[in-house]
Amino acid sequence: MNMMTTLPPHKIIGVAVIWNDQEQILIDRRRQEGAMGGLWEFPGGKVEPGETVEDCIKREIYEELGVLVTVGEHLITIDHTYTHLRVTLTVHHCHLVAGVPQPLECDEVRWVSLDELEQFAFPQANGQIIAALKGSRE
Repeated sequence: MNMMTTLPPHKIIGVAVIWNDQEQILIDRRRQEGAMGGLWEFPGGKVEPGETVEDCIKREIYEELGVLVTVGEHLITIDHTYTHLRVTLTVHHCHLVAGVPQPLECDEVRWVSLDELEQFAFPQANGQIIAALKGSRE
């Protein structure tokens, strides 16, 4: 049976919650132009064909921020449908290994504590990541 509805494209996104030795988390602010411009996010990007989520996260973080991270345990997987796009965010705890984060593909980067996260405006799907982080601490 041929249903005429076309599903929006589906992207698998590897997302990093990057911790430093001071128990702070790295967030970056999206460029003003484009989707969800000006909002803060946890860095990451689209998993390419043949790539594991872990490989994707390491590559994206290096490309976007110029730092090396180790990818640790899985935190949460979130399926979210925007009007034009379906995304699966696969979120991992990561740890900064080398380098100072540079805003290569975003407006700015900032280290914040877990309690400070709520002061920043995030895209809708990111709220579940923050909730999971807070839940994992209790």
